[in-house]
Amino acid sequence: MSGQINVPDFNLAATLECGQAFRWSRAADGWFTGVVGNRVRRLRQTGDVLEGDVDRHYLALDVSLRDIVATFPHDSALCEAVEQHWGLRVLRQEPWETLASFIASSTKQIVQIRQIVELLAQRFGEPIGPAYSFPSAETLARTTVAELRACKLGFRAAYLHAAARHVADGQLDLAALSTMDYERAREELLKLHGVGEKITNCVLLFSCGHDEAFPVDVWMKRALRRVDRHADFGPFAGWAQQYLFHGERRRSPLKCATCK
Repeated sequence: MSGQINVPDFNLAATLECGQAFRWSRAADGWFTGVVGNRVRRLRQTGDVLEGDVDRHYLALDVSLRDIVATFPHDSALCEAVEQHWGLRVLRQEPWETLASFIASSTKQIVQIRQIVELLAQRFGEPIGPAYSFPSAETLARTTVAELRACKLGFRAAYLHAAARHVADGQLDLAALSTMDYERAREELLKLHGVGEKITNCVLLFSCGHDEAFPVDVWMKRALRRVDRHADFGPFAGWAQQYLFHGERRRSPLKCATCK
């Protein structure tokens, strides 16, 4: 919906810039512009007021952040990250775009992932105003690996093409992943060539409603060194992971080649 709403426990910038979505950009005036499905959306937050084309479901504004954080373990590193980035929420994204984006993410920095995703949209998506929708699995299944490689995918082109064919042929039902228990959904995604634990957990967390999914990459390995090794992250482990991940990237002066 368009307009203004009060969002006391929400941080738009942290949510859109923490590495879980790649089609949002922020202008100097604070407005974020992004493509969600077949729609271009614009959002801006001033204090507790969120304005623009608000989708409460997509932004996970229909759940209590305080209730979710109350399930986190009492760990000093996690508490610090939550305090610094309070309001960060896990988006509810479309599964195919999420899978494709994280296949493209392997050994890439976030800025590079955004470039790859945008190239795929421009070359194979449908125009929607000044932007382009993300191409469907069926569309990418009809391309060639060489065409995908031209979108700066490198070795990831073969993985993305294979995944597109699996989804287009019905070998993998992405919509069904949200109805499966976590372990079964995980097993289904791990069948894809080039899709490992990190990509699998990103897809399950960011698009399939599996809040317990816990992606681990180089940044998270760093973050976990400061966390109590006996910590049980609970039913919303993925939300805790996002706070730790975002906090680690913000606190570290170093750049990593395997960013998310």
